[in-house]
Amino acid sequence: MIEQNNGELKPSFKNRNRKIILASAVAIIGVIALIYFMVDPSLSAFKGDEPDTEIVDIPVEDDFDKIENGIHLQTGFVDAPGMTETIQNCTNCHSSKLVIQNRMNAERWKSTIKWMQETQNLWDLGENEEVIINYLVTNYPSKKKGRREVLTDIEWYQLEE
Repeated sequence: MIEQNNGELKPSFKNRNRKIILASAVAIIGVIALIYFMVDPSLSAFKGDEPDTEIVDIPVEDDFDKIENGIHLQTGFVDAPGMTETIQNCTNCHSSKLVIQNRMNAERWKSTIKWMQETQNLWDLGENEEVIINYLVTNYPSKKKGRREVLTDIEWYQLEE
């Protein structure tokens, strides 16, 4: 509607508000469309259920049990009696490197296995427990020397605030 005021024709206040609201709505829709296009430029939401990606076969190492120079290549374990049981029961939860670095005697391995069964849901190893412990103690015996030398000849100083 147009109002006449002092001989001038002016759009009514209601008409002006409608135009502002309409322009704002168009601007908001445009911004939303722009953001959506930036996030999903392929407009995948508007396409069918067919995937855009191509399925590629990844080559798998055929010989998991390959051993060279007495070392099981996949895990790094020494090829000796008990290796298979150790692989089957230990590497389900953690890396073989973790097993290899933890050099312990039979008693400590037994207590570690018991701890894993009580707190980490390790299954009952049955007859394999003794086979695994013998394998680990034989091939990865505990060392007299720790992971690092004891600190000696240290000049300590007082921290000042």
